[in-house]
Amino acid sequence: MPDETALATAPQLARGVARLGTESAFAVLARARQLERLGRSIVHLEIGEPDFRTPEHITAAGIAAIQRGETGYAPSAGLAEFREVIAAELSRSRRIEVAAEDVLVANGAKLLLFLTILATCEPGDEVIYPDPGFPIYESAIRWAGAVPVPLPLREELGFSFSLQDLSDRLGVCTKLVILNSPNNPTGGVVPAEDLR
Repeated sequence: MPDETALATAPQLARGVARLGTESAFAVLARARQLERLGRSIVHLEIGEPDFRTPEHITAAGIAAIQRGETGYAPSAGLAEFREVIAAELSRSRRIEVAAEDVLVANGAKLLLFLTILATCEPGDEVIYPDPGFPIYESAIRWAGAVPVPLPLREELGFSFSLQDLSDRLGVCTKLVILNSPNNPTGGVVPAEDLR
């Protein structure tokens, strides 16, 4: 039986933890794996994990890097060489000028989404986000004390949004608009003319 004194003095989670309720992909994964153990055939679409092995040239490069002793921390913005390659590719493919110092590399999008929202939003600010979309949008917005404002993605528009719907949601409290194209989970792409 736990010591009651220890329980009474145990650190309590911050109230903000209760606002992280929209990210359910791992709960869905756990349920899917449970169903697989019962013999059900499951197509996994929950956490975005590939259903194929890492290509050999990538695993070989990782092993070689470890053998060279490249096991320490990388710069917080990402390796300079990697950021240069990303900047060059974005400049080429998007036909815009992107400098390597303007590229930030992270392990997944969640951290950057959280940091962007936390760095820019005050309680009561509104953040417009695509719906359906990445569940973490609403969680991060609520965590910051901001107000989530869903922007419906319409099937008849190829799972993009209407400019009127966006205009209707923009207001004096709007602090951020999250655009994700192509959008997860629908694959919808915002038309170039709408972005202009």
